Amino acid sequence: MRKFLLGLIVGVIITVLGGIIVGFAIARLSASKAPTVEANSVLVLNLEDDIPEVSPVEIPLPFFQAQSTPTVRDLWTSLHEAATDTRIKAVLLKPRGLTIGWAKMEELHQDILDLKKSGKPVYAYLEGPGTREYYVASAADKIYLSPDDMVDVKGLGLETVYLKNGLDKLGINFQVDHIGRYKDAGDMFTRTDMSPETKEVLNQVLDQLYGDFCTTVGQGRRKSSDEMRALVDMGPFMGVQAKANGLVDELGYEDQVYGDLKKKLGVSDLKKSSIKTYFRAVSAGGDRIAFIAAEGDILRGDPDDQFGNNQIIASGKIARTIRQVRNDGTVKGVIVRVDSPGGDAVASDEILHELKLLSEAKPTVISMSDYAASGGYFISMTGSRIVAYPNTLTGSIGVLYARPNLHDLYSKLGINEAILTRGKFADMDSDYVPLSDAAKQKLHESIQMTYQSFVSKVAAARKKTYDQIDPIAQGRVWMGAQASQNGLVDELGGLDQAVALIRQEAKLPPNGETNLVMFPGRRSLFDILMSSSPDDVTSSLANDRIRKLLPSLPSPALLRGGILRLMPYRIEVH
Repeated sequence: MRKFLLGLIVGVIITVLGGIIVGFAIARLSASKAPTVEANSVLVLNLEDDIPEVSPVEIPLPFFQAQSTPTVRDLWTSLHEAATDTRIKAVLLKPRGLTIGWAKMEELHQDILDLKKSGKPVYAYLEGPGTREYYVASAADKIYLSPDDMVDVKGLGLETVYLKNGLDKLGINFQVDHIGRYKDAGDMFTRTDMSPETKEVLNQVLDQLYGDFCTTVGQGRRKSSDEMRALVDMGPFMGVQAKANGLVDELGYEDQVYGDLKKKLGVSDLKKSSIKTYFRAVSAGGDRIAFIAAEGDILRGDPDDQFGNNQIIASGKIARTIRQVRNDGTVKGVIVRVDSPGGDAVASDEILHELKLLSEAKPTVISMSDYAASGGYFISMTGSRIVAYPNTLTGSIGVLYARPNLHDLYSKLGINEAILTRGKFADMDSDYVPLSDAAKQKLHESIQMTYQSFVSKVAAARKKTYDQIDPIAQGRVWMGAQASQNGLVDELGGLDQAVALIRQEAKLPPNGETNLVMFPGRRSLFDILMSSSPDDVTSSLANDRIRKLLPSLPSPALLRGGILRLMPYRIEVH
């Protein structure tokens, strides 16, 4: 009865909301016209939270339209167009509360530096900036900060969560097996602290990111890397301290930023153009290059991710997208943008199969984003050229198996479960009985074979032998800079480098115009509501909310169990 009432209530809400959306959509269509960019405009980049690879759901309501998030592709296209657009006189960066990864920060920072080559001024106005916001702003010509604000730059920290003691108290036991010394995704369930292997890798990650931060920011602020390291040890900085140490140029307010821009440009008035409006107005022309965004945990089939911010790569859904691109005669080349820590082993293999067929049909280049690890690295093994950022987390060539055992939890709750079986391993997937020694051996043989297949496919794609790949596999996460040295990626760079390579592969003029066409395209909320049941909506909304509140939760693939190609840990550097 409760489920019926919940479904009824959600159904009513969906109907009402759908009606409102249809009304706004009709009104928008009847009065729609292409947005215009006025002369003497400042391109304003209000950047908050994440910058996704996949286009978020389009909600045709005024408030949500204003808040819609640009993708990495949108920013790349807009900044390249703005560099030669005579209507755009300057760019204002306003990063706040960024949660993007370090590779995306590299992309954005480089895109800003490229735009500056046009001679157009780039100013940054910071509000409560932390390390990420300051990294991005360091590409600007001038940095402004409110007089009473703080630059919260004080170094980098990395934390890992271990659940074993808590799970023991609940009576939950995870049985984990893995191939690869560093393949320790299950450690959060089975250990109470870092293993030596985990500590080794995470120290390497911190060294790479911290070194890059000090070098990159130092160049922007005309300081050496050593000077920046010394300054970081003095942080955080109040506004006056930040200016005195050369971390910001001016203490003031946003209206003063525009006032200074007017003086520099010699104009009496400046218009503002948001990144969303500008991207819609410039509608890039040129050669159609498909941009397939593979973002999130890899799962089998078509799991519901309607409201989950597209943080799932469903093998069935992306396979249809890949086939669509393969059969599109207007597409001259493909950039596959990978931002994934991996997931289900079978799903990864299904996706790789489709991508291999695509690479045989069309010129293809792989562009790695923040993560392209384990299954995310596996699906990149098409034999195509691979471009990664120095700060991309990649590699993690290894396999594990995870299985919860809830017997003690059931006992504490007074629950008994009776099991009848036929077949030696019929109860292998039960969460009530522990694995027998024979079952453990059977599973170990399975993941050993999966690991050997993984290494073999990497070796074939990278044109190396098994024995060359195995020592640098072992489930170890590499930064892009080290992956390049180890031959796991071809070049270091971002979208500019990927575009240059795909134009070369597709035999297109190197200086021609490129139109990156997003696949999958943006979906509207109306489309989703009409194709979802009330249970789908409530489940997706709940999962999305929980993920935002508890970002360190294990991967959905890990919680499902089974044989996985999954990055050992979620790395969140702050």
